[in-house]
Amino acid sequence: MNKRGVIMMMPAVFLLGCVEQAEDVEQAQDAGQVQDVGQAQDVEQARDSGWNLPNKSDQRVMGGYDVVKGWPKDLSTLPGHEGWTWGAVQGVFAQNPDRIFVTMRGELRKLPEDIPAQVIEIEDQAGGTMRLSAPVRRAPARNPSLDPMGSPGEPHWPTIGEEGRDYRWEHVVFVVDRDGEVVEWGAQWNSMFKRVHKIRISPYDPEKRVWVIDDAANAIYIFSNDGQELLQTLGTPGERGNDETHFYRQTDVAWLPEGIFFVADGYENTRVVKFGKEGDYLMSWGEPSEPGGNEKRPNYFNEVHSIAIDAERRVYVSDRANRRIQIFDENGNFIDQWYLGDINVTYDMLITADQHLWMSDGHGNYKIYKYNLDGEMLLTWGSWGPKPGQLWGVHQMGVDQDGSLYVAEVLNARVQKFVPREGANPDYLVGKPAYPTWQE
Repeated sequence: MNKRGVIMMMPAVFLLGCVEQAEDVEQAQDAGQVQDVGQAQDVEQARDSGWNLPNKSDQRVMGGYDVVKGWPKDLSTLPGHEGWTWGAVQGVFAQNPDRIFVTMRGELRKLPEDIPAQVIEIEDQAGGTMRLSAPVRRAPARNPSLDPMGSPGEPHWPTIGEEGRDYRWEHVVFVVDRDGEVVEWGAQWNSMFKRVHKIRISPYDPEKRVWVIDDAANAIYIFSNDGQELLQTLGTPGERGNDETHFYRQTDVAWLPEGIFFVADGYENTRVVKFGKEGDYLMSWGEPSEPGGNEKRPNYFNEVHSIAIDAERRVYVSDRANRRIQIFDENGNFIDQWYLGDINVTYDMLITADQHLWMSDGHGNYKIYKYNLDGEMLLTWGSWGPKPGQLWGVHQMGVDQDGSLYVAEVLNARVQKFVPREGANPDYLVGKPAYPTWQE
């Protein structure tokens, strides 16, 4: 049997270590050993240019990144916040490496380092009782977003916690610098916020106004960059509706270069709303889909959870509960749809300057995905868990000008910072956004 045949029969876990047996880079690619050779000119470079991980058997858990442990600094180290920690972190936006916006649903009591396991009895389906131990080892002790004793604001799991004892409505929106120091931002607005879903700044806005998308308030608040002035409110706070002046749990926003913007509306409404640059209503599209998550008809939605726009002005809409991405032109005309698999749950989308679509899967596959704009998945990385570098509920992603990646984890109750590993293949790094009007 020839050398190539031997390589192809070997278990996949050893393939990267056997690249040196291939006669050239092309043969290595054909044998399935090197998936992303890029510009490599020889076999040795092909082997080294892939994941650049500490050893050849590493399974690319964190793509081309290293996680910055201890970033941001522990909330409980701040004066007056002893004994408190992060709540359900919903959003993150990287304005620059020293100005990272984070939003969460208030603070939670910090858990003890080692929570003792307890055996509890519950009634089983047969009418008897069964015993379980809690918490489950090697799993987080609590789900801060979906636990009745977790962060407030989740409508399907109302909190039974007591404010001041179990949670505090503080640090709803704040800024973190490159060293992990927490900087106050707009604390005077905390009582106005109900459940901030995501936070964004338009890449075409030289003033860098901050858009706070509050789905529980059915409103979008637009602030000055320093958080001192509320400049505009979209929707009618405290009122739900499906017309020109109301939202019903809107989730996201995306812009065209001239300032026209689109709102994903949302959890309860099933539409995309188009506005002029000053916030004047232009049009909307979308119909409620059949329940069950198997809708195939274009323009029908079930959880319009994220929205993004490419350089050709095509609008990408995450139809989350139907496990697909629908694509439209800027006037709501259907173009295409991508089905993402039976267990995919897309939380966030980010189209980078190099025109790739990156998606986070929050509680289906717990991974980060890279797609080209033809709907082909190019790669995926990530693993579930609470340890640094693992992922659980990546609700929003951001990338700064240095290429560092930030992820807001609504279920792990934290924001993480990943920095590109030296020499990492750039194909495995989330690309930088384009900010054509920014001066930084």
